[in-house]
Amino acid sequence: MTWILLTNDDGVDAPALPVLSRALEELAPVRVVAPAGERSWVGKALTRYEPLSVSEVVRDGVPIHAVTGYPADCVQLGIHALFDEPPALVVSGINVGYNHGSAFLGSSGTVGAAIEAGNAGVTGLALSAGTFVAPWSEWRPWALGDESRPMWERLAAIGVELATPLLEAGSELVISVNMPAEAGPATPRRETTVATVRYGGLFGANDDGTFGYAFSGSLEPLGSLAGTDVEAAADGAVAVTSLGPPGARPLDGALSAALRLDG
Repeated sequence: MTWILLTNDDGVDAPALPVLSRALEELAPVRVVAPAGERSWVGKALTRYEPLSVSEVVRDGVPIHAVTGYPADCVQLGIHALFDEPPALVVSGINVGYNHGSAFLGSSGTVGAAIEAGNAGVTGLALSAGTFVAPWSEWRPWALGDESRPMWERLAAIGVELATPLLEAGSELVISVNMPAEAGPATPRRETTVATVRYGGLFGANDDGTFGYAFSGSLEPLGSLAGTDVEAAADGAVAVTSLGPPGARPLDGALSAALRLDG
């Protein structure tokens, strides 16, 4: 049976998860395996010594296998342990926030899950969304609330369009997609490279002597942004970036055309 494995790094309570699951059902049966809680900024971390627990929960009518581990753990379990046969495609997301630029991409649990799929010989599609229209401190809580549902439905439709040719191609690709939160069917799509960027300090001192997450959201380019995922976001375009196989450019002409990439 051809089926799709869906995961994320925002956890089982992320509002985009059941929305994307139902949208992907247009293509094939979907099985959702996701972290029991938020697992952002963990990259492609895998659990080694601690046992993983898996329980079934239901969110917005969608059954989900909730895992006490990382996004890459979820992909490992979904491909190798929980089901009788592997998926034809792994979709990760839709992440709350852009995962563009080298520093952020390397830290992303959303992207890490797609890379783990590629390591297992299954195409991985990472979907992320962000905005420059509203401040992050305002947009993130809104994006995690009930009022954001129409946005996730709109972005999930774009995700389905991008997943369709990848499911049909059967190629072992790893694709990272960054969508403006305002994107719709007519939003331009670009094939991009990963911008070389860095970020500053992530932690600030608390009154009790501990340190807490206090990232400002800053992004510092270390070179030209021409043709990159960061430039596409600044221009309000959907960035489609191939992350593998290493040294290859797997988005050939036919697949680029199917993905509706502008170049």
